[in-house]
Amino acid sequence: MIATDTGRAAFENLKRLARSRRAKAEQCELCSAALGSAHPHLLNAGTRNILCSCDACAILFPGRADQSFRRIPRNLRFLGDFKMGDAQWDALRIPIEMAFFCRTGTPSRPVAFYPSPAGAIESLLSLDAWEEIVRENPAIAKMEDEVETLLVNRTMNPHEYYLAPIDECYGLVGLIRSQWRGLSGGKEVWQAIGGFFVSLKSRAIHTGGDSHA
Repeated sequence: MIATDTGRAAFENLKRLARSRRAKAEQCELCSAALGSAHPHLLNAGTRNILCSCDACAILFPGRADQSFRRIPRNLRFLGDFKMGDAQWDALRIPIEMAFFCRTGTPSRPVAFYPSPAGAIESLLSLDAWEEIVRENPAIAKMEDEVETLLVNRTMNPHEYYLAPIDECYGLVGLIRSQWRGLSGGKEVWQAIGGFFVSLKSRAIHTGGDSHA
């Protein structure tokens, strides 16, 4: 398993977005209109770069697979009734207790990534194991290719599962890579990860009951 181009692009995206947020006024990267702190993002399907966009430009890209830019959805859902046992997780062969899954490529295929100090690492994914999880959780069968993910956090109990936009996952990757210290990451990075998921859960629409261990 190696750091992928997607992982490196994710971190570069986060650095670029952080620089733009420090600027006095953010601008749409398509038409240069001024942007507020909350605005849409677009994914360049060819380069995997994320662009800041105004609403007027973002609405031009409804998410069709044949378009160069894909609008990243803003919907964020906490899946309180998600079903995944320990044996199913082990079958996915993810070496840590946190990962995100999306469908990408032509033809579309499911891939798994987990965050690390080196960026996003692609993990070999058992298609049989993934398809079993999809059958038990129909919500993830409707994920939009490239731009929507299943984000899994098993570092806490109960475990947490989200349907999340890809830029939220890029944000997690950038946070870990920028704050990791030493072999174990250090106390600060784990506090930052905890804060990330607290914020994520507070902003998400909750579906189902409590999350499952």
